Amino acid sequence: MSKSITMLAAFGLVAVVSACAPKQEEYVVVEPEPISVEPTYTGKYK
Repeated sequence: MSKSITMLAAFGLVAVVSACAPKQEEYVVVEPEPISVEPTYTGKYK
């Protein structure tokens, strides 16, 4: 019985510490679309 109470207390302590930990903000980095190169004029029949 003593081991189960100790394990329950340990899990409770871990839960309290993790709940009180400061939250980390997540940042989403959006990469811009690649710039396309305009086609060059090569002549009518090339």
